[in-house]
Amino acid sequence: MVPSSRAQTVPAGDAAHWVALLEARYRAATTTQATFLERYMESGRLQRVEAGQAYFRRPGKMRWEYASPEKNLFLVDGKTAWFYVPADRSVTRVPAKRSADWRTPLALLAGDMKVSRVCSHVTMAADEKPLNLDNVVLACQLRGTPKASPANSANASSPGDQESPKDTSVFLEVAPASGDLVRVLVRDKGGISLEFRFANWQFNPIVAASEFEFHPPAGVAILNGELPLQNETMK
Repeated sequence: MVPSSRAQTVPAGDAAHWVALLEARYRAATTTQATFLERYMESGRLQRVEAGQAYFRRPGKMRWEYASPEKNLFLVDGKTAWFYVPADRSVTRVPAKRSADWRTPLALLAGDMKVSRVCSHVTMAADEKPLNLDNVVLACQLRGTPKASPANSANASSPGDQESPKDTSVFLEVAPASGDLVRVLVRDKGGISLEFRFANWQFNPIVAASEFEFHPPAGVAILNGELPLQNETMK
């Protein structure tokens, strides 16, 4: 049951309305940015919390700057996903369409903003509680998403980490008044969940194109990530 009195007045069939509102909110912007809080949990226990700033640029580019508890960078330049950990003096690169990182589906914010590219079906979430009672929560049935390796947000996963969509639940929390994406929650049946909370969205901020390019600093080791199976539905 959706706790919000406002959401309760919306029939289940009106999930399409909230999807349209979300898409319209982001589709008009070439660049967007927001602060984010990332929470990783196993079996209901909070294992890690990270925070920073995320930037998205159409078409298909994004930059996640992690500020705490340590600095690292996840960047997609349109073709390649880069995972850079300054403290390790190493960077892992993976073709963007083959990255198994759970942030990758969020590239829809940097694309044509069609939720249908990620979700084959969207309904009102029956049991997921929103962060704010005025918000609505949408349940996304994935078209097909490879399993993440969230134990280290700077590392790509291996082919053995593959997981079928039916084992993964994805929820999108939307603020009805604005259409802002407030939260993305990804949960699998193995008890692992990864949550992204967004705030302070800015639309069409001035962000240099060079911010979505990665040039490895001198002396940094470049590692080619092991690639999971190609996710054809994310093309």
